[in-house]
Formats: sequence, C-alpha cells, structure tokens
Amino acid sequence: MHFIDLKSQYTALKPAIDARIQRVLDHGQYIMGPEVAELEQRLAAFSGAKHCITVASGTEALLISLMALDLKPGDEVITSPFTFIATAEVIVLLGGVPVFADIEPDTCNIDASKIEAKITPRTRALMPVSLYGQVADMEAIQELATRHGLPVIEDAAQSFGASYRGRRSGALSTFGCTSFFPSKPLGCYGDGGAIFTDDDRLAQACREIRVHGQSKRYFHTRVGVGGRMDTLQCAIVLAKLDRFDWELERRRALGARYHALLQGVPGVGLLAVRDDRDCVWAQYTVFVDHRERVQQELQQRGIPTAVHYPRPLHLQPAYEALCCPDCCPASVHASQHVMSLPMSPDLTEAQQDEVVAALREAVAAAARTQELA
Repeated sequence: MHFIDLKSQYTALKPAIDARIQRVLDHGQYIMGPEVAELEQRLAAFSGAKHCITVASGTEALLISLMALDLKPGDEVITSPFTFIATAEVIVLLGGVPVFADIEPDTCNIDASKIEAKITPRTRALMPVSLYGQVADMEAIQELATRHGLPVIEDAAQSFGASYRGRRSGALSTFGCTSFFPSKPLGCYGDGGAIFTDDDRLAQACREIRVHGQSKRYFHTRVGVGGRMDTLQCAIVLAKLDRFDWELERRRALGARYHALLQGVPGVGLLAVRDDRDCVWAQYTVFVDHRERVQQELQQRGIPTAVHYPRPLHLQPAYEALCCPDCCPASVHASQHVMSLPMSPDLTEAQQDEVVAALREAVAAAARTQELA
C-alpha cells in the first residue's frame, strides 16, 4: 500500500499528462511558455482570486509575497509553530522575526484568539497556516488584521481546493500561497507553487520579483529572485486540473469515512472539522499515544505512516532562541501525538478498511506493551 498513491493517479491521467508534456516538447518554450499563462488563468478562476502568479515552489510563494510587502530586517510576522519549516524560514531569510502563536488543540491550525497578544509595533504581517487541508479561521484573523492595519498571508500549501464559508482557500486574504509539491492535493512532478491576490499592485510586484525584479527585459525595478514555475510543471498541473473536482470529492468522502470508522476507537483521537468549512485532507491525521510503537506495529502490518510534524518550529535548533520553550504547549502536545495515515483520491474503501483494522490492532498492542513496561 502507498502512503500517497501517485502511480494510480498517473495511470488514470496518462493520456492527458503525456499529451500536455509532448506539447511543451514540441514548442520548446520551457520557461514562461504558454502553459504558464493558461494555468494562471484557470487557477485564478478556480480560486476566485483576481490574480494568480505561478512560482517555483510553495516556499517561493511565501518568500515572494513577503518581498512584495517589503518586509524589512527586524519586522515581525506572526505565524504558527506547528507547520513545515518553510513558513518561518522565509521570514528569517529576509531578516524578519517569526513570532509564534499557539494552535487550536483539536484542528492544529493557529488559534486566532491568541494572535492579538502577540502584536507589537514591529508586527508587519500575519501568516496563518491552513494545515492538513482545512482552512484556519480566516474571518477572525482578517478582522483582527484589519483593526491593526496588517496584511494577511495564508499559507495554503496543504489546503488548495478547500472551502471556508463559501469561499476557496487562497482567496481569503491579502495573499494566498499554495504548493504543487507532488504530495499536495494538486501536485506536479517536481516543485511548483502559486500566489493568489486581488491587489493589482501586489500582483505586479510578485510578477516582477519572480523574474529577478524585472519590469521588462534587463530592466530591474526591484530586488527579485529566480522564482518561475517551469512550463513542463504547469502543463502537468493543467492535465491534473481536469480531474481535480472529482479528487476533492473523493478526499472529502474518504476523510468522512475514516472519521466514521475511527469514531470511538480507544486510543485514537480525531481532528475536528469546523461546521463553516471543509477539509480536503492533504494528510489524514489522527492523534495517538505511544506513537513510535504504533508506527512500528503498523509497519509490520504493511501500513505506511508519517508524522507532520514531530517538532514544532520554536523547538527547532535554528529557531529556538526566538521563543521560550513553554510558549506553545498545544503545538508541543500535537507534535508528540499526530500521525498521518494513507490518503489519496485513489485509495479504495477496501484499503481504507485494512488501514483501520490494522490501526485498531496496533493501538491496542502498543497500549499492552506500555502496560507491561
């Protein structure tokens, strides 16, 4: 069994993907070819945002957004410590300071009620993360940001396609940034990402920054980076878009089925999904005790698992000086208990039943081992 089944997805989409790739090979415009503009138009329409700017990765999307906001050394950006390292990394690379607000224990998304206490005169932006495929409480965060005159960047690397109060992830704030890393809900076959915004000025800044700050060839109006998304990767995402609505429905259905099958299982805690939003389950993640032992038991039964994430950012050696170790207890607790199970649109119900049965046995076996220790 695959943790993420990209092979079955390719088999289903092979004619479309191969044709898209061949078209790029035929025209030979590997950088900023016509597929780039086509993808940007389709993604903007899908998300509901006015502008989409494709970039080289989800990390570049965050970095370029902060550069467009002219983040200065010493500026603070409030974000979650329970996320992939790129969320804080881009802030530090620009000389900024990540300030960590703790998460909601049941969703693992940033707790909007804990943000305001972190705001100082040096706060320049808010960067909530929409983790595991569920959007953070963006309306509460946006209201807070408006009161304090702050832009908001949604790190939507795991939530593209998810909805929040009738609107799509990525189109809920000043910027939305997503990733097309292969394991994401909408993935390419390498690195790729996109920035979404309704602001014309910021969109133009992002377009210039991604091509080394050029407003026209060899005329550099700002400092930039080499942040373009390759034409071949855009072509692959275009082919995958044709099946994306079906894949999102499958992810929601499989997530709901996992929830139903695991409800009340001793030793297994479920993530909450708020009533005003859905989840596209970039990872199907549960809480377990004795995680290492449970993972070993599952591995022996042929069930792959992963941990997203085993150490929160404020406890990472490169970042621990930024925050006291006790500042985000919910993030620490989550890091010690989260475990992700196989999830992809092509996962079958029979495979899901196999995972659930193995998890029940693994959790019980781990508990027995702990009692005997």
